[in-house]
Amino acid sequence: RTGADSPIVDHLVNAARSGKEVTVIIELMARFDEAANISLANRLQEAGAHVVYGLVGYKTHAKMTLIVRRQGRRLKRFVHLGTGNYHAGTAKAYTDYGMLSDDSALGSDVHRLFLQLTGLGKSLNLKKIISAPFTLHSSMVAFIQREAEHAKAGRKALIRAKMNSLIEPQIIEELYKASQAGVKIELIIRGVCGIRPGIKGVSENIRVRSVMGRFLEHTRVFYFYNDGEENLYCTSADWMGRNFFKRIESCFPVEQYALKRRIIKETFTTHLRDNCQSWVLKPNGQYKRLKPSKRAKPRNAHEILIGMMQG
Repeated sequence: RTGADSPIVDHLVNAARSGKEVTVIIELMARFDEAANISLANRLQEAGAHVVYGLVGYKTHAKMTLIVRRQGRRLKRFVHLGTGNYHAGTAKAYTDYGMLSDDSALGSDVHRLFLQLTGLGKSLNLKKIISAPFTLHSSMVAFIQREAEHAKAGRKALIRAKMNSLIEPQIIEELYKASQAGVKIELIIRGVCGIRPGIKGVSENIRVRSVMGRFLEHTRVFYFYNDGEENLYCTSADWMGRNFFKRIESCFPVEQYALKRRIIKETFTTHLRDNCQSWVLKPNGQYKRLKPSKRAKPRNAHEILIGMMQG
């Protein structure tokens, strides 16, 4: 998914005309962009690119780019994986993450996903990426249950997650069980949330907030403490039934220490300390807007993020 005047499409067209092998998977069922995407598909095909429209019955929601270059006698893969679209307009208004990597395992996984999307192959065993509609749901359930087992064993247990919406019943049930086991759960849910936090005996270890400000919060980031290993994943998928079972999604790990610390700071530390544009979900299902007290320093997450980028 991209805009009508996309520099990325311009470069893909130039690459195809230059004799490079270019394959593009376009999601035609992209709200508000259907006509633009059809026009872009025609333009790419006229340039010689191979255009595919995904799998019948499944919306292609993953955001991936794979570049294969010949270096000497070897082929080397470079991948870009993101939480947001390749759209110049939304990039200026949405908060999203994108990761560029030459990790061989990620390259192999993205290559296999593209083969699956452009062919008739079955689900594939991937090394690092977790994909929907195959393994994403079961993996998230397993990660939550693992955190609960750590808590039952007396170890520190922490789950943090940021997304647009949380309504998938089994995930909610597992989060409740994890809370009852003693797992601390901190959720940043911009939109619809099906969890009731802070209910004694059910969800007293769960906290939920929504951040509404200058930018549209669009990142999906999942963090599991995992006895100090600190597993961090970014994805285009919310914890919703349609993302788990009706869409093609990619969920990728962030393993490099410096990048992991940066995302934890920007996504969780900054937003969980915000007291200017945060709405906290109460046990009765109502939201209460946070305001800094007279003695407290105002902390606006978006202003802090802008300062980080400028610094």
